[in-house]
Amino acid sequence: MAEAKLATRINPNFIIPDDPDLSTYRFIIVAAKRARQLQAGQRSFLPTMSRKATVVAMEETRRGLVQYHIAGAVEPVVEEES
Repeated sequence: MAEAKLATRINPNFIIPDDPDLSTYRFIIVAAKRARQLQAGQRSFLPTMSRKATVVAMEETRRGLVQYHIAGAVEPVVEEES
């Protein structure tokens, strides 16, 4: 019995970063919120040919162009030396 192997295509535009310091869940939430902003009429940070807000939002988030903060997170205190 021959096993059929499925060819998988990897498109770099749709890869979710696998960084241990960043959460995949956080990436998806930030990109989704940015996509909603783009759909509401905000301009993209990148020149792009894509008309899909989700694709543009994922690329902006992947490149670190979308600023976000974590609610409830304690900001690190930097002490100045006298």
